[in-house]
Amino acid sequence: MGRCPECGNWGSLVEERPTAGGGRGAGVRGPSASPVPVTEVEGPALARIPTGFPEVDRTLGGGVVPGSVVLIGGDPGIGKSTLLLQVAARLASQGRKVLYVSGEESTEQIRVRAERIDAMSPHLYLAAETLLEAIIEHGERMRPDLLILDSIQTTSAGALESPPGSISQVREVASRLLTLSKERAISTCLIGHVTKEGSFAGPKALEHIVDTVIYFEGEQQHAYRILRVTKNRFGSTHEIGIFEMTEAGLKEVDNPSRIFLAERSQGVTGSAVVVTMEGTRPLLVEIQALIAPTHASFPRRVVTGADLNRVAILLAVLEKRVGMPLSACDVFVNVAGGVRITEPAADLGIVAAVASSLRNAPLDPRMVCFGEVGLTGEIRAVRHAAPRLHEARQFGFARCILPETNEGKPREAGIEAIGLRTVDAMMHVLFP
Repeated sequence: MGRCPECGNWGSLVEERPTAGGGRGAGVRGPSASPVPVTEVEGPALARIPTGFPEVDRTLGGGVVPGSVVLIGGDPGIGKSTLLLQVAARLASQGRKVLYVSGEESTEQIRVRAERIDAMSPHLYLAAETLLEAIIEHGERMRPDLLILDSIQTTSAGALESPPGSISQVREVASRLLTLSKERAISTCLIGHVTKEGSFAGPKALEHIVDTVIYFEGEQQHAYRILRVTKNRFGSTHEIGIFEMTEAGLKEVDNPSRIFLAERSQGVTGSAVVVTMEGTRPLLVEIQALIAPTHASFPRRVVTGADLNRVAILLAVLEKRVGMPLSACDVFVNVAGGVRITEPAADLGIVAAVASSLRNAPLDPRMVCFGEVGLTGEIRAVRHAAPRLHEARQFGFARCILPETNEGKPREAGIEAIGLRTVDAMMHVLFP
């Protein structure tokens, strides 16, 4: 049946075949043992393997953990295969054995890309294979330090009759590769396709099976890509890696703030700079806003790089608490550079850009801001005020609008910190 008669969803039926000795996942757990106190359990030796890419190591928490399974996904053509091929080449250049298995390209096609991005190494092995049993056989025989599968949706297990990419096949492939990785201490990277909604194609349980889940984000019209981790059993989930796509492959961006502000125009309306935090790294990004009167019954709200619902709340706060007539205007908000902002500390930047465009008055080009805005119009405190101020001073900004509770702890020499309590007070500072 293609459709479940109970819930009505298509493609939700999963084929499962019972196996002798305990069913799925029994090989991962090993033989049963008596419970022991937590104080007597020996801690694992997490000897991480540096990939040669500091941005990738930052995202993974310091490097690849032997025996871990990493799932990386992104839109088609975003650069997932290129990134992992470069990582494979860096590890191979260290004398480590890497097996790159592709179900979408031939070995000749992979070699052409490897030559283009300078990823040639005798320790990098290629295989064009879609049968899971053959891939496991290669892994058992070679015992590589890193196994890369491109992609999990093209791989199928011979024991199941369902087609590749189906729910049962994807889960079976992930479970058996997890068993191989844990038993043989082989680090495994799985490339997965994503749906139109931005989630991994296949069951949500796929993300629970693996140890680390990474999304490769970016617009194909922009040269910059962001490596964002959403799950990591061996590190933080707040770090990101930033890359630039070039003809010779992906290149790390050492100073992302300078890149994001490189094309910023000064003296124009609707432009504000906000200091946002991505993990432990402060970033300076430009937020642009355009307010245009409309005669339509339903004004448009178009947002790129930020949360649409969050922007709608901020517009309502400006109209209710400050008196800005935004209900009769189309509002367009954009985060320049193709980066996506998720933290509430960018609220003040959005508010400042919208107010600047509505009043047709440019902001001070040497001013930045950060802070969260509440529904009553109050400006709420955010974390990591000190590194934000330090990053702003490093780039020559002289003033910073921030929450009043963040103003004096601690101060940064060379930059004026203006602590405010409400959005209405912020308008008097922006437009004296």
